[in-house]
Amino acid sequence: MQNIDQRLTAVRPSPRQLALQQMEFYAFAHFTVNTYTGLEWGDGTEDPGIFNPLEFDASQWVSALKAAGMKGLILTCKHHDGFCLWPSKYTRHTVAASPFRGGRGDVVREVSDACREGGIKFGVYLSPWDRHQPCYGSGKEYDDYFVGQLTELLTGYGEIFAVWFDGACGVGPGGKKQAYDWERYYETVRRLQPGACMNVCGPDIRWCGNEAGSTRESEWSVVPRRMRDTEKIAADSQQADSEEFRQREVSATDMDLGSREILRGETELIWYPAEVDTSIRPGWFYHPEEDDKVKGLEELFDTYLRSVGGNATLLLNIPPAKSGLFHENDVSRLRELGERINKAFADNLLVGAELSAEGAEPGHGIDCAREDGYGEYFKGSGSSCEITVRFPKETEVSYIMLKENITDSQRIERFRIFDGGRLLFEGTVVGYKKIVRLPEPVRTGLLRICIDDSRCYPTLSFLGVY
Repeated sequence: MQNIDQRLTAVRPSPRQLALQQMEFYAFAHFTVNTYTGLEWGDGTEDPGIFNPLEFDASQWVSALKAAGMKGLILTCKHHDGFCLWPSKYTRHTVAASPFRGGRGDVVREVSDACREGGIKFGVYLSPWDRHQPCYGSGKEYDDYFVGQLTELLTGYGEIFAVWFDGACGVGPGGKKQAYDWERYYETVRRLQPGACMNVCGPDIRWCGNEAGSTRESEWSVVPRRMRDTEKIAADSQQADSEEFRQREVSATDMDLGSREILRGETELIWYPAEVDTSIRPGWFYHPEEDDKVKGLEELFDTYLRSVGGNATLLLNIPPAKSGLFHENDVSRLRELGERINKAFADNLLVGAELSAEGAEPGHGIDCAREDGYGEYFKGSGSSCEITVRFPKETEVSYIMLKENITDSQRIERFRIFDGGRLLFEGTVVGYKKIVRLPEPVRTGLLRICIDDSRCYPTLSFLGVY
């Protein structure tokens, strides 16, 4: 019988999960009739005639996202109001009924084309709750409708990297709720876009549990299979437009989802990494009164460090304005964020430094972790080890970056970092990427990284000091 560590390390990411985690940072764009009504959630009675972004330019979006270092964009192709940003054949409630491009426009087409031309990936959000559709709540009839629209998006716009499902499930006509046929939706995605991850109400990427950018100190990727229960996710998801919900934080009761001790009694385990989603503004859709409420640079950089640097991905929402362009304040902040990230991690101080490690497996020494990748990597011979970094001269250090070889699962349970004999940091999860931000820069000639506990043996695919 396998012991607990053997069972845990047997759980590993699929190629699609690994590819999405390597993207690290990507965007949401919430855009629909709500942009023109000032609402966050439309009720489905909106006149399509109000949707008319006269200056719409998807290439402007892509340029702004790339300046921040984002690798993809997920578009709200249809939100709860049921208005489709493409000319769906299943409803008249689409851009074809609007003045946009003289009724011949297709926002999904222009955004997906701009993403590919700009070298970033494209994903789709399709709300399963459609407040406009009369057959919502009817069972199979509505599922046929939803799968029909899902099929249009998955077959008409090239390669899709993510399909984002939320759990909103409100009351429809006659007071009925729809019992979503999730397994049918999943089968449709797997068949038509086998490389796409299904996020949040899906089997590939897990929701962090809030929309405020709050993160856990220990974000595990190997968790109980029951966490993938879509009914539980739906119950915990937002059921009404609420500022309190958008700003709620992770509670202390669910801080540890995957430590060895927590998982000891679990019989079914899965690889289910977390995604942190938040908006650059208080709302998810554009509101002109929020033009001066774009999140500050340091707040966004801190969110980046805690999410991307905390074994999660970061999905940052940028809402287009009524013009169809990102507002200049959002564009400016994205550029500043990209510059801030690049400045922090431009120069790896390990160049010229001497690395050594106790307890390395032959052929997997610590020098294998100098280059970022899974071809060569450090591998310890036991459950603990000590890595020493000696600089040629005293050096100022602000950040330490560690990455496990997650193709061999997530292993490190506890580690500490020392400036010689002085403790600088102690933590638990490393996973795909851990960025340790020191409270203040430290001048040192020697760092010690002590991996105190790991599952079977530790791995590091990359080590960086900045």
